[in-house]
Amino acid sequence: MSKAPKSDDVLARLRKIDTPTITNVVATYPKNPLCLGLYNPWTENWYTDTSIRCLYPDKGPSIGYAVTCVYGLPDPNFSGRLSFMDVIDALDAAPKPTILVIQQKWPPELMAKAGLAGEVMVTSMMAVGCIGMLSNGPSRDIDAIRRKDFQLLLGGVTAGHGEMAVQAVQVPVSVGGMDVAPGELIHMDENGAVKFPADRAQQVLTNAEAMLEAEQAHFAKLAKARTAAEVRAASGAYSDKPKK
Repeated sequence: MSKAPKSDDVLARLRKIDTPTITNVVATYPKNPLCLGLYNPWTENWYTDTSIRCLYPDKGPSIGYAVTCVYGLPDPNFSGRLSFMDVIDALDAAPKPTILVIQQKWPPELMAKAGLAGEVMVTSMMAVGCIGMLSNGPSRDIDAIRRKDFQLLLGGVTAGHGEMAVQAVQVPVSVGGMDVAPGELIHMDENGAVKFPADRAQQVLTNAEAMLEAEQAHFAKLAKARTAAEVRAASGAYSDKPKK
């Protein structure tokens, strides 16, 4: 009897799969036997919307454990209690690799102007095993970060910012239409990001690989189809059950 793949191997194999396929398995097609149906696909916030864009689409998929924080304007009643080093400590303590999910909370007139995480912050994050960042607001230094093995999914890009402060670390956040809790797995590529519980990683992998195999069989049949009847006959490949 073969042993179950180790966690690192599971994540490595998930990195070879595109994010839309992961969403298909997580919740997109609840009537498909390969779909785990972890969320109601329309009513729950489990993947990002069009407000988020991938800055380095050529880097391919990334996957990591979510570490979360909230940034906003300094509050005289709270400022000084938390700092970026508390974020670094949380990244250091989390399972690896990590993806930092930052919810930016600014007044509406500042939301598009806060270039939050630049090269210094990203380099510090990478030192403790972080491989990517997801945020609902902008960041900067994208030319310098492009040269690093690091992915950015952001609400935009801008050159500067003013004084800012950490408001919370390792709390539930909402970024680009996706609700994220610390410790969930984030899978992301140029299509956006999706989350799912870390303890479902093996099931997501098994079903995603089975779905890709079924898709290839479907595409092979479609390549030979020349009539509507043949296209219709080629359908149904997605409902193949995963191999045991």
